[in-house]
Amino acid sequence: MRYSQLCSIIIRALNEEIHLGKLLDGIDMQSYANREIILVDSGSSDRTLEIAKKHPVRIVHISPEEFTFGRSLNYGMEVARGEICVIVSAHCYPVYPDWLEQLLKPFQDDLVAVSYGKQRGGDSNHYSEHQFFRNYFPDISQPDQGQPYTHNANAAIRRSLWLKHHYNENLTGLEDLAWSSWARDQGYKVAYVAEAEIVHVHHETISQVNNRYRREAIALKQILPKSQFTLKDLASMFYFKISSDLQQAARDQVLAREWWDILRFRFAQYLGTWQGYRYSGKIDQDLHQRFYYPPGSLTEKVPASRPVLPIHYVTGSGEESSQ
Repeated sequence: MRYSQLCSIIIRALNEEIHLGKLLDGIDMQSYANREIILVDSGSSDRTLEIAKKHPVRIVHISPEEFTFGRSLNYGMEVARGEICVIVSAHCYPVYPDWLEQLLKPFQDDLVAVSYGKQRGGDSNHYSEHQFFRNYFPDISQPDQGQPYTHNANAAIRRSLWLKHHYNENLTGLEDLAWSSWARDQGYKVAYVAEAEIVHVHHETISQVNNRYRREAIALKQILPKSQFTLKDLASMFYFKISSDLQQAARDQVLAREWWDILRFRFAQYLGTWQGYRYSGKIDQDLHQRFYYPPGSLTEKVPASRPVLPIHYVTGSGEESSQ
């Protein structure tokens, strides 16, 4: 039996004119047709809204003064009509035309509260971020993964459960982890779907990498108040991860090109984590705006081959690309 009910696709966006069109084109080409699209815009000043209006998209607005990650999702969930709400970042796009169908499959099990899919990086992502995606989003699906990790760049949740427990609007990030932790505590399952693959595009500077991990560490400290990240942890994680990344870069024959970026990315990542754990100020609207409005281990299993051909996107230059 296939899942066939209406699903609501919720996209959070701020000045995403470069990426949004590709995501909406990818949604248009999905095999799962019973869907609606909701764009939660938080003050775009570029062509984001103009691009959205070329597609069957319902637009809702949240002001920069109101914005938090959780609050923007709650806005979208409030107006959604589907029982399953798919959450996807505006700077992502699906690889296959059955992305949506695959992401919804786990909800045939009434105990599944949330599913999330594979992520891979684009050409502009830092090398170390590609390694992060490979570690946290393996090639083998897990229908009940046994721990609460999820990622709202590519996820779906059951709206009836959201009505019982909204996203935390005070967190500076990781609202997905907080919600899925609640769901597991209530006895529900978290499903990982490797076949529901998207490309997650980042054009981050090293400063932005540091900023992202700092706000996520502040959020993690809120979720797990007793957790710690010391200077010793910073040093050990930095050493371990750069060693792993450099070895992988050597295997990929890109070490000469990527070694400096690997060092910078990992240092910014763990410095940001340490800074976030040390933060002791107020978590208020000013902090949220400062972050958002700035001036698993690798599996050795072999995934089954997929009979579905990837989507071929037409780029701005007229060239075709599956990614």
